[in-house]
Amino acid sequence: MENSAELSGKYLGTISNDFIKVCDTLKEASYQLRARKISSYPIFPLSKVRLPIGQVLLEKKEVGTDWNYYFSFLEEFEQRELVTEDKKQDFINNYKDPDEFCCLFVVDEEFTKFVFIPYPED
Repeated sequence: MENSAELSGKYLGTISNDFIKVCDTLKEASYQLRARKISSYPIFPLSKVRLPIGQVLLEKKEVGTDWNYYFSFLEEFEQRELVTEDKKQDFINNYKDPDEFCCLFVVDEEFTKFVFIPYPED
């Protein structure tokens, strides 16, 4: 598991362009997951192909993005052993304020990484 706010140039542009289009929806989904006490640690997997992680939130063909967006949370990542017990505390320690940052789990052919991207200021 690697947490980083930095993306390679290959991903920075496409994810940033998409994020502007979907950030309000992701922020609201994050709020709802926390408000309903489903999880304190929302995670938004994104991929260009279908993923078996989480539930589909936004499909690229429907919202005009390059990526499909899913919603999930730490507990599902633990169940699927994507975050192992010995790395759980590291994840929690690195998790940024979900009111200010979106936790993305970027999945591509040669790239799988947790990325925290700030929500645009209102």
